[in-house]
Amino acid sequence: MKSAIMGITYAEIELTRGDDMALFREGYIPEGRVRRVTVRALVDSGASMLSIPESLREQLNLRKVDEQQAELADGSVAQFDVVGPIEVRFENRKTIEYAIVVPNSPDVLLGAHPMQDLDVLIDPKREVLIVNPKSPDIARKFLK
Repeated sequence: MKSAIMGITYAEIELTRGDDMALFREGYIPEGRVRRVTVRALVDSGASMLSIPESLREQLNLRKVDEQQAELADGSVAQFDVVGPIEVRFENRKTIEYAIVVPNSPDVLLGAHPMQDLDVLIDPKREVLIVNPKSPDIARKFLK
């Protein structure tokens, strides 16, 4: 399920079109019509959001909800579309997120915000994403 290559952590996550989930829950579409995809995501706690390539935006038919500026790894700043909602699942966890679309990147990037919402951690010794061992059965939120 999870793997690490040269000190870089990847995790298998499922991304589901949030609008399809809402239509399914209300009985408008069958579960088989809910668009979802399992991807190998780069896990980076130094990034803030979920980011996806344009191809994934098209595959899930995600609607633009906003635009935001983001600083890239090379220090440049650019404006990107924000799309969603997207349900993100990892093991026994799920959260609803919005994603920045990075057109020229082939990678899905799982940043700190969705990691916090999922209550997951990077295990630095094994270089894998894990469910927080302090709350293995259900994600724990901090309200303080």
